[in-house]
Amino acid sequence: MRAAALYSAAGSLLLTSLAAAPAGGAPDVPGRAELRGAAVAAARARAVGIDFGTCSAVKDAPAAMQCGTVNVPLDYAHPDGKQIQLTVSRARATHTDPRNSKRKVPRQGSLVYNPGGPGASGMLFPLVGTLPEWKGIAAAYDLIGYAPRGVERSAPLSCVDPKHFFPAPAPTPTHPSEQYKRQRIAQAKAYARGCAQRSGSKLRFYNSLNNARDLDVLRAALGEDRLTFMGASYGTYFGALYATLFPSHVRRMVLDSAVNPAPEKVWYRDNLDQSAAFEDRWTDFREWMARHDDVYRLGDTAAKVQRSYDTARSRLAAKAAGGKVGPAQLQSAFLTAGYYDDFWPGRAAALSAYLKGDAKPLIELAAPSPETAAEAENSGAVYTAVECNDAAWPTDWKVWDRDNTRLARVAPFETWDNAWMNLPCAYWPAPRQRPLDVRTGPGELPQVLILAAERDAATPYAGALEMNRRLSGSVLVTERDAGTHGIGGGRNECVNGHLDAYLLEGRLPGRRAFCAPHPEPKPETPKHRAPKQPLRDSLKGKSA
Repeated sequence: MRAAALYSAAGSLLLTSLAAAPAGGAPDVPGRAELRGAAVAAARARAVGIDFGTCSAVKDAPAAMQCGTVNVPLDYAHPDGKQIQLTVSRARATHTDPRNSKRKVPRQGSLVYNPGGPGASGMLFPLVGTLPEWKGIAAAYDLIGYAPRGVERSAPLSCVDPKHFFPAPAPTPTHPSEQYKRQRIAQAKAYARGCAQRSGSKLRFYNSLNNARDLDVLRAALGEDRLTFMGASYGTYFGALYATLFPSHVRRMVLDSAVNPAPEKVWYRDNLDQSAAFEDRWTDFREWMARHDDVYRLGDTAAKVQRSYDTARSRLAAKAAGGKVGPAQLQSAFLTAGYYDDFWPGRAAALSAYLKGDAKPLIELAAPSPETAAEAENSGAVYTAVECNDAAWPTDWKVWDRDNTRLARVAPFETWDNAWMNLPCAYWPAPRQRPLDVRTGPGELPQVLILAAERDAATPYAGALEMNRRLSGSVLVTERDAGTHGIGGGRNECVNGHLDAYLLEGRLPGRRAFCAPHPEPKPETPKHRAPKQPLRDSLKGKSA
């Protein structure tokens, strides 16, 4: 899943059913050996703890932030075998009530956060404690971030040489020819081979079940008997796996922008649903630009804005802006606007300027950065490995071609780009797992808070409803008629009120609750202003 903005994560359609057996051998089922291994690793981690010190793992980290490492088994079936290190960050609870500086707030423990991906790092999460929306939570909790296995310094994965990760500008057709499809199939096969060649036998151990087990080892290393966790986007999926595997280890859990955890959705159908939802969100963005035609002059209807966008794509296909920005880079930049409407003004302004003859704002916005190539390649490798390892994918190209061709007829904006990113999973060389049936019964799990925006494209709202059904006693808070991906600690005071009440007091609404949408952005918003919302996992937007 593409996937809350300190980091740079669906419509109803008749889609054919997935009828493909997993490649690479029989699917794995979490068994006694892995459960026993997780217990061994957690006991070991509790005894050792985490030696927090200077944050050499984070560039320009403030003095208040500390870093350390925790060892976890590569393979939980063999907990005494090869170990890998996860990097961890921390900002201690401030104990200061933001509404009354003289009042000392008691510490409630550690709040562990994951921003999603798969492939996103949470190492910068402790910095949110300086934001007004988070100061109450930062007073009561040590804020804990970490880089999951495979990410950054945590036993990093790689599938291609980072020097070649950002391709030269090239067309990305919304309705590709047969010749273009053959080219992308060849690229997908080569990428899958590269993952196996560069990672070897360890590749199969980068999956969501192991991410959930790692989370329990981290809990123990922090000295916590029960985990307080907040996951966004993909982080909600392995958070739900954790809740299913270790329900008695949960203290409080926030699942923000929930992935649909139904086993039959993971991950092929989830991505089809996501592509459909991005079409709806792209319509929202075009309608907003049309309402502000007096500012951007891109057209006073959504259809006219689409024609302006298509004109830009055609021009960039003929000649890349600055030799760096072609249709793919334009698409990537505008895809991220589907995650956060705070990005709308800057992208609209850049598109408008380009069509008027000034390419500089678009180049500044969309040109790939060589400095971030290694980070982006690593994120993409982890994303691919985890999703390919987690579940069965169609291994017959005809299934992909049929489903995505049908979908692209009504949802052309993102469908094929999404398919190309995931296509290596059709040719994946490692064994697949069978997705765990996320489900808890009454009384098995403390109440979980689920947050969702009704028009979220990266994790369509149906996923939050499904998560709510599967986790008994959970409560869903919905931001109506809004599409921000990752809403906790963002711009909606109603949502933040529910988040604070839960994390600080353990208090939830008696039943499903709704919040009015946050205000739409204004067209005069500075083009490079980052969203206040500090949680984000948009990997496909970075590496498409």
